[in-house]
Amino acid sequence: MKDKKIGVLVVDDNALLRVGLRDTIADEPDMVPAGEAQNGVEALEMYRRLRPDVVTMDYRMPNEDGLEASRKILEEFPDARIVFLSICEGEEDIWNAWQAGVRGYLSKTEAAENVIDAIRCVAAGGTYFPPQITDKLEARKGQKSLTPREIEVLRLIVDGCSNKEIMTTLHLSASTVRVHVSNVLEKLDVLDRTQAAIAAIKRGIVHLD
Repeated sequence: MKDKKIGVLVVDDNALLRVGLRDTIADEPDMVPAGEAQNGVEALEMYRRLRPDVVTMDYRMPNEDGLEASRKILEEFPDARIVFLSICEGEEDIWNAWQAGVRGYLSKTEAAENVIDAIRCVAAGGTYFPPQITDKLEARKGQKSLTPREIEVLRLIVDGCSNKEIMTTLHLSASTVRVHVSNVLEKLDVLDRTQAAIAAIKRGIVHLD
């Protein structure tokens, strides 16, 4: 009896990237494309139906992103094996995916053979985090986490909002906004709002649309 092939569900909102990865997987003797999804909602539906061995997951997608989809898949199927392939390489992006329980994380700029190696490694029960990803993950472990409200405030700072505008948008008092802004600066280890905005984007805490 022939060994069972590794079934891979490819999730990405870019059709060209999906097709390219699907064809790469199809060329491998021990793998087979199990299906394709273009957003997080489809990914969960297809996982339930297909039960693939491995999922390659994009991070930022419409109609539910890869992080939320991964959380839902892993909540329902704790043994699911998910590998992120993403252009989002900030410390917070990697941290959030790792915290969710994904088994691997690679940049979309990685060579195809490295992606295939990651799929094989994760299918066998291992994890795959290249050195540059591991370094960022380790760096994030030493940082303070922002609360959901502080992240909301930080997003508005990135948008260039003043304290008064943050008060109006989030329906907070002036003193509460000042406390949140102060906490954000302290946790990001920056001196002012401009530095906070730069750090937020660089670390992947906030993404520009």
